[in-house]
Order: sequence, then structure tokens, then C-alpha cells
Amino acid sequence: MLSPHSHMKIRVMPKTTESIRNLCKSTLYLFLTFVSPFILYRCIRFLSMYSSSSTSAPKTDAEILRRKRIEKSKLYFDITTPKVPPLAILPNWLVRMKVLSPFRRQVGGTILAAKLAKEQGWAINVGGGFHHCSSGRGGGFCAYADISLCIHFAFFRFTISRVMIIDLDAHQGNGHEMDFAGDGRVYILDMYNPDIYPFDLTARNYIKQKVEVATGTTTDGYLKELDKALRVARDNFAPELIIYNAGTDILDGDPLGGLKISPDGVAQRDEKVFRFARERNIPLVMVTSGGYMKTSARVVADSIINLSRKRLIDLSPRYGRR
Repeated sequence: MLSPHSHMKIRVMPKTTESIRNLCKSTLYLFLTFVSPFILYRCIRFLSMYSSSSTSAPKTDAEILRRKRIEKSKLYFDITTPKVPPLAILPNWLVRMKVLSPFRRQVGGTILAAKLAKEQGWAINVGGGFHHCSSGRGGGFCAYADISLCIHFAFFRFTISRVMIIDLDAHQGNGHEMDFAGDGRVYILDMYNPDIYPFDLTARNYIKQKVEVATGTTTDGYLKELDKALRVARDNFAPELIIYNAGTDILDGDPLGGLKISPDGVAQRDEKVFRFARERNIPLVMVTSGGYMKTSARVVADSIINLSRKRLIDLSPRYGRR
């Protein structure tokens, strides 16, 4: 005979089991509701990838080349030290907003300047000149190759076939030199201090006209070298567009340039280049490139005012071709 307590257990247990069963069913249904779309998506994607891979043609030359570039890429490497670049520890949105977006706007300014120069005869982008960056890699403080992009844009949109780069930043312009290595359409006159960054010996082989000015070069010596260089360039090449990289890191006191050029010397330098272009009726794009002192902005502004006073550019609201 069962006791009252035993009888009670027989009556309660089925209800408890049924409640647990219902709870499990509800949980399973809820789980499947959320997970089923994901499982279905993965299955469809797998089937589509399998189908495309099974029916696709053999790899093209472009795909093979892309794979080789990926395999040789230096972006994938073993970390041997705990140190990382400073930007790597910053939030991505902050890097985009404070670093990359301003860079991209300057690149757009250089490309737009080429259009304006073609239409009006000259244009100045107060920025740009990222001449250490090539199509394949960045360098220095340069994340985007605005000079190379500007030239390719000009080739495509303006149907021109000859461009001269006059790079008078204190540093060698190794980025655009690598991009146009062996390209007869682009003539590079690079006047730089060989004793400072980037020490790119490979890129130096692709400079059409190399002018090296040693650390400590002063204004008079610098301008004499520039005069000779422009005469040689005039005899060697007839461009349809000039890209002038007008870095002010040649100034005396600049912490990275190593040269000793006065502010007036910078103004004379810019005047010589603009006169070189104007006398031959060649559209000119000027980008301001390097300059690592607070006084650089004032020097750039004074130089532009000087160009206007000498009637090499027209700063009036309604200006036409020179």
C-alpha cells in the first residue's frame, strides 16, 4: 500500500515533466527562429561558392598576379616586438576623421588643381605634395600618392602625353619616381638633399634630372643650382603640364630639411618656376608639400603674394588664362 506522500508524488510528477517539456520546446523554437536564417545564409553561400568554383574558368593572369602580390606583401608578418605604430592603438574612427580624411581632401585638391590649371593656366593646392607615397606603399608622412594620381587623371581626362615634375622639396620624391620608373611621358627634375630621408637609392635611378644639394646649402648657391637645372630641363623636355612640388622644408631652421634657404629665397625659387612655366605657356600645378616650422605658412602666403605682384598669377575674383 502506498502512503499519502507516495500518492502525491505520482500525481505531481507528470505535471512537472510536461512543464519542463513545454519549456524546452519553447526554447528550441526560439533558438531556431534566430539561428535558422544564419544557417540558411551560410548554406546558400557555401553552395554558391562551390558552384562558382566548380564552373569557373582557370585563373586569369590578373588573378595569378594578384595572388603573387599578396604572397609577397609586407603587410603580413610576424610581430617580433611588443611595439606598434602610434596610430595602431587609436580608434579607427579617430584615425579616419583626424588623419585619413584630411589627407584625402588634399588629394582631391591636387586633382582639382590639375583641372583648374588646364583651364586657367595655373592652380595652387595649399596642401598635398605627398611625394614619398607611391601606388604600392606609403612613406614619410604620406599616405596617398596625390602627385601620381593627379598625373594619371591628367593623362586620362585631358589626353595629354607629357608631364614634368619639378620637385623642390628638401627630400627626394621617391614615391612618384617609383610610380613613373621608365615612363617616357613623365620627366622628373628632383632637387633634394641626399643626406636626409628617404635614402632611396633605387628610386634615384628613375630621376631624369637629379640635382643634389648638400646639407647646409645657402640661398645663393641653391638658386644658382636651380637656374642651371631649369635651363637643362627646358632643353630636354617639352611638357604639356607641370607639377611643382614646392616644399618649404628648405628653409633655414627647418628640423628635417638640413638646408639654409631664407624666406625671400623661397619666394625667388617659386617665382623662377612660375616664370619658367609662363614663358612657355605651360599649365602649372603647385602643391606645398613639406614644411615643419610654424613660419612655413607665412612664407607660403608671402610667396603667393609675390607671384601676384609680379603678375605671374592673377588673384582677382575673375581671372582668366595667363
